[in-house]
Amino acid sequence: MRTAFKEWAIVVDALGRGEQILILRKGGIHEGKDGFQVEHPRFWLFPTLFHQQRESVLPAAQKRFDTIAPQFPGTDRVRIEFFAEVADWRRIDSLEAANALRGQHIWTDQVIAERFEWGRSKNIFALAVRVFGLPKAIELPILPSHAGCKSWIELEADLSTKEAVPVLKDAAFAEKLERFHK
Repeated sequence: MRTAFKEWAIVVDALGRGEQILILRKGGIHEGKDGFQVEHPRFWLFPTLFHQQRESVLPAAQKRFDTIAPQFPGTDRVRIEFFAEVADWRRIDSLEAANALRGQHIWTDQVIAERFEWGRSKNIFALAVRVFGLPKAIELPILPSHAGCKSWIELEADLSTKEAVPVLKDAAFAEKLERFHK
């Protein structure tokens, strides 16, 4: 698999620890006129250090960020540890519905509101994903093709998912997915 999804490093960490199964996405500047689309059912999680991610997450996630930030690879490398499979997704067309997801992710209410209101369309996408962890992380160079405000990128080579295991047991994942459905 070569497809990767760019997401804040602290969110990738929360997904990889099973703290959340949701990815909330508005779309990057370079997503095109149709905005963000759920283009791939499986993808690597490509952690990024862009934007003001520490200040944009809940206090407990800020503390976690402070703990893990010194372990991030240099700015010219990325550490791939997880891949995700989309279990379900929805376009959320009201801020009230987006706020109903509170407690299922680490973003602050302000960030959700800002993402919802950004751009012409007033919506946000919620992807419920099953995350799998590799037995050993893979470090790759960050290439010019990885740059920019876009969600989807292609890695230079296929990475094997063969030995990856789910980060959540089936029952725990089903419980979180049911909460998303409600």
